[in-house]
Parts: sequence; structure tokens; C-alpha cells
Amino acid sequence: MRPHFTIPPDEVQITAIRAQGAGGQNINKVSTAAHLRFDIAAPSLPETIRERLLKLSDHRISKDGVLIIKAQGFRSLEKNRAEALRRLELLVASVAAEQEVRRPTKPTRSSIKRRLESKGRHSALKAGRRTLSE
Repeated sequence: MRPHFTIPPDEVQITAIRAQGAGGQNINKVSTAAHLRFDIAAPSLPETIRERLLKLSDHRISKDGVLIIKAQGFRSLEKNRAEALRRLELLVASVAAEQEVRRPTKPTRSSIKRRLESKGRHSALKAGRRTLSE
């Protein structure tokens, strides 16, 4: 089960910036993209999640430990702000989930037998294609 916690809004900085790409006058005049900055060293995060976030090799995490998310998919600032917050929550939730440790298993006797029989059939088939040199 995932530990559930919320990130306080005062630990997240969201600024409005101009979006990139095509869009005509709207893009040139209106700042609709959302630029989210979240300091991973924030006190609201548990220590284990903080360490896992810093271990990620994600290009959005700076060397100073600040997560930067840019959302510009929508034409309204509110939708982009909500999208940036959703991405932040998804990233933190993906790190919060404990990875199950894989237990190595042995193949069963019957699966080994089936594999060897299949290899024998394949080998016999290929051997039948060979030309006999006499």
C-alpha cells in the first residue's frame, strides 16, 4: 500500500511564462505556460522519499535538488498549472511506492524437458536441410 501524503502549496512555486511553439498572437502576448519549482529538501517529504527522488537520474532535477516541471500543453494558465501539479504528484507517488524484491526461481523439470525437446526438434529440422557430401 502506498503512503499517502500531500505536498503543501507553500512549498511549490509556480510562475507563468510564455509558452513555446506555434500559436500566433496568443503565444506572443499571453503567458500561459506554468513553470513549477519544488525543492526536494522540503520538510514535508519523508526522508526515504527525499533520498529516492535525489537518486533519480531525471533531467528535471537540478544539481541543487530542485525539481523543475514546465507545462505548456494547454492554452489556459489554470489548466497548465493543474497539469504541472499532477506531474509532480505522479513523480512523488512513483518514488513512494516500494519496489518488491524479486525472488529468483528455478525452472521446473518439465519446462527444462520441454525446452530440450524443442531444441532437439529444431536441430533435427536444420540437420535435415544439410546437403550430404559424399
